[in-house]
Amino acid sequence: MKTILLTGASGFVGNYFQEKYAGSYNIRTFSFLHDNFEALHVKGVDVVLHLSALVHQMGGADEEEYERVNVTQTLELAKKAKRNGVRQFVFMSTVKVYGEENDVPYTEITTCKPEDAYGKSKLKAEKELQKLEDESFIVSIVRTPIVYGYGVKANIKNLISLVKKVPVLPFGKIDNKRSMVYVGNLCFIVDAIIQQQKQGVFLAADMEALSTTRLIELIADALGKKVYLVRVPFFESLLKLVKPSFYKRLFESLEVDNSQTIQRLFGEAKASLPYSVEEGIGLMIHGESN
Repeated sequence: MKTILLTGASGFVGNYFQEKYAGSYNIRTFSFLHDNFEALHVKGVDVVLHLSALVHQMGGADEEEYERVNVTQTLELAKKAKRNGVRQFVFMSTVKVYGEENDVPYTEITTCKPEDAYGKSKLKAEKELQKLEDESFIVSIVRTPIVYGYGVKANIKNLISLVKKVPVLPFGKIDNKRSMVYVGNLCFIVDAIIQQQKQGVFLAADMEALSTTRLIELIADALGKKVYLVRVPFFESLLKLVKPSFYKRLFESLEVDNSQTIQRLFGEAKASLPYSVEEGIGLMIHGESN
């Protein structure tokens, strides 16, 4: 059984990974917030799964803080791991390294042009980690769009609350495409990367991208709620003017094509992930039964 050092264990993805794969790995945890890095021992660790990060902040954060958490801490951990014989370093990155919303799906080889400090810090960490690679030290980079699941916070949580409370919403006939990844699918991909000791860049996304309209319909179905989605002509223009960040998330596309990742990890015979979008949305509302 491989020994994994997991950072960000108290976070949404880390908590799920611990619970789901406790029987598959010997999982040790480390917190940059609460534990002493100088006292961290990584001898005997086979894989570092580095989930700890300063994530995208709606209100923004200092560039120096993104640099400290997402780049400096990551590299300090990776260098310590390499010095002590750790074989593989799995780094959780983001589709923000590509940039923002786009009408063309992003792939593993799309040129990266991050626009915000979060995306820039993650891309810098990726590049610096890849410089550490050699025959004895594998770097695996997993880029994700929005991750969702039971207990998710931020925008998805707010959307669920909205669907619960408001029976009529101005989100009808929105024809965008946004990729997301159910936390169970993400951890399934991470597990495959670890088991196969695969290096390189991987994209984690559900097999189907959703329009905002379809996402709300699926949430309503899972909640057992009747919701009426209407199209209000002036609403889109008003939102674009008053809340451009909200407008982008609700009306524009951000799609990824991770067919290369699926091919590399599972081959043609395994062309799908364990959870469909419909199943993922349902499990986000009701949770997984153990």
